[in-house]
Amino acid sequence: MVNEEMIQYVERLLPKKEEAIVEIERYAREHNVPIMDALSIETMLHMLKLVQPMRILEIGTAIGYSAIRMAKALPHVHIVTIERDEERYKQALVYVEQTNTKEQITLLFGDALDMGDEVKKHAPFDVLFIDAAKGQYRRFFELYEPLLSERGIIITDNVLFKGLVATHEPIEQKRIRQLIKKIQAYNEWLMAHPRYETVIIPIGDGIAISRKRGE
Repeated sequence: MVNEEMIQYVERLLPKKEEAIVEIERYAREHNVPIMDALSIETMLHMLKLVQPMRILEIGTAIGYSAIRMAKALPHVHIVTIERDEERYKQALVYVEQTNTKEQITLLFGDALDMGDEVKKHAPFDVLFIDAAKGQYRRFFELYEPLLSERGIIITDNVLFKGLVATHEPIEQKRIRQLIKKIQAYNEWLMAHPRYETVIIPIGDGIAISRKRGE
């Protein structure tokens, strides 16, 4: 992983963010809401600008940070995003309203594993962004991958889980050990997928980018 001094140096070079975005980041810190770190979100936004998707499906809205950032970076895009935590869902509604992105963002409340039929109404999608329950990554992938357009890509966040997927140190907490095993299994399954080729970028908690083979 990149050392902290290098991360801080690159972050200082990033353009200044509007106050509404800074406020969402502040809320996330104060309420322990996981959002993408500065370098990860900037990397993803840069890639999306190259791809120029028209429709994005996001699994895991949280308080709307990444959806709003995508909407701001790509004024032509429409994002469908799913959140199962009611408090976070309601806060996301507030921030979408405050950032004037409600015309670009459709927020759905519920468990993504149960919402396939509802999501199909908004398909096809050019990008599937998975950023929810880490232990369910493969199920999210398999459920929503069929809704992608012909050249659609899949982005998965947190695939390195703070570097713990690569550590040889003993992990005391059983829940964390089990979660690490599930992420490792997902990564191995993803890298060996017969129809998708994947690259894992070791920034933040790790981002996997998958595209259909032969494209």
